[in-house]
Amino acid sequence: MADPRFAAARVERWQLSKPAAAGPHGVVTSQHYAAAEAGAAVLEAGGNAVDAAVTGALVLQTVEPWMSGLGACGYLMVAEPDGRVEVVEFTGRAPLRFDPEAYRPDPEGSTTFLGMPASANQANVRGYSAAVVPGCVRGLAEALRRFGTIGFDRALAPAIERARQGMTVDWHATLAIAMAESDLRRDDGARAVLMPGDTVPEPDTVLPLPVLAATLERLAEAGPEDFYTGRTAERLADDLRRGGSFITAEDLAAYQPSVYTASAAGIAGRQVHVAGDSSGGRRLHDALRRFDAQRGAGPLDPGFYTAMTAALRDAFAAHRARLIPAELSTTSSTTQLNAADRDGRMVALTFTLLNRFGARVLSPATGVLLNNGMSWFDPRPGRANSLRPGAFGPNNMCPVAITDADGPLAVLGASGGNQIVPALAQITAMLLHAGMGVEEALNTPRINAGPAAGITVDIDLPAECVAALEPLGTIRPAQRAVYPRPFASPSAIAREGGGFTGMADTTYPTSQASAAAR
Repeated sequence: MADPRFAAARVERWQLSKPAAAGPHGVVTSQHYAAAEAGAAVLEAGGNAVDAAVTGALVLQTVEPWMSGLGACGYLMVAEPDGRVEVVEFTGRAPLRFDPEAYRPDPEGSTTFLGMPASANQANVRGYSAAVVPGCVRGLAEALRRFGTIGFDRALAPAIERARQGMTVDWHATLAIAMAESDLRRDDGARAVLMPGDTVPEPDTVLPLPVLAATLERLAEAGPEDFYTGRTAERLADDLRRGGSFITAEDLAAYQPSVYTASAAGIAGRQVHVAGDSSGGRRLHDALRRFDAQRGAGPLDPGFYTAMTAALRDAFAAHRARLIPAELSTTSSTTQLNAADRDGRMVALTFTLLNRFGARVLSPATGVLLNNGMSWFDPRPGRANSLRPGAFGPNNMCPVAITDADGPLAVLGASGGNQIVPALAQITAMLLHAGMGVEEALNTPRINAGPAAGITVDIDLPAECVAALEPLGTIRPAQRAVYPRPFASPSAIAREGGGFTGMADTTYPTSQASAAAR
């Protein structure tokens, strides 16, 4: 007899599936096909995986501006053909000087979408005061300089072309803008660009992006440093000051990304590499070590899911003191892009504005949407992630690279806040412990466990697996869907069959894996 809880949760009556992309010349995956195709074109022109990833990342602001852009923060992980794995970390930084009173906790006790105290007047959530210094431009430029083969101007070319043409709205963009409408209306810059005619744009509307196009053209001509010390920096700093941000020209000039060797853990005979302590990487390592010790190799039977649930809960409990408490909101805006080239080099790139549309303000002089990274910090003093001048905020982003004796084996990552680590732990275990390929792993039902007492279970999980989970906590059946998202949105590329196979998240409407044709 069908479980009535699961029948009630099946509110959409279709099967979500997408094709994988495979080939020997390289693959790019992205949450938007325009970025995947732009990256694949770079591979076809002789560029490497870093070139492809950065090019695709720069395109994203012209097609899904609520997710990322020049105002974003994140990580780019490079797995070199010889197995070395490096990280370019460009997480956001709090201003060097600010008035703590401006971020005092709301006396009414409201919380942010991360579950932490909101500042009075939502100063750490929306508006110019919510932004941290964005690292995207210097971070991506540094990745190209160290590991790429093309210049920043070449990487910007597809984004410039798209910005000149304007953004063609689809139904998903209409939905994204509609969900943020009340906040976007508060800001003249955001309203003018995203809601022309003072209304949510219908599908097929073209949103002109002339100011953003001019900024991208300026960066292509003057170089990425212009964003931090040149004319673009002057315009951005002026808008920030006018809007009430504490970020100054000094903050922009002082920002630097970090480059370091990824942290590795031996799991199932391979090495799993993650980013530094500001990311979710330590939690992922902890969960995988616990799962590896308790479960080991084996198929996806009930024991797989019960062991994974225990491992995730223990890992989240062990790191709770430094954990972003409850980033389970559907308003988060992280995006994931992966790339592999013909030489075997692989890249996992995770970056974000944090909230959907970030701070929900747009710099009118530059066309750049600002992040709301001040939400990563606790406005109360004495906490592990308390707001401090110049601090980098802890977050849940978690790009992953897996290597073996032959070099890079896979790269993966996801969006979804606290859902990221549970998703990547399961997919990694599916690849390494269960011996699955990328396409099968990303199409296999998952659970979400760890930060909360209950267990969110995909309604397509086999009944015997659900029964095994029942004694471990309250079961919350959920269907994979576009909105709301009960699970993370992962993507991955792996070395398979003498070439590469890439798979994008099946629930994201515009996501795609694109293989280089030559």
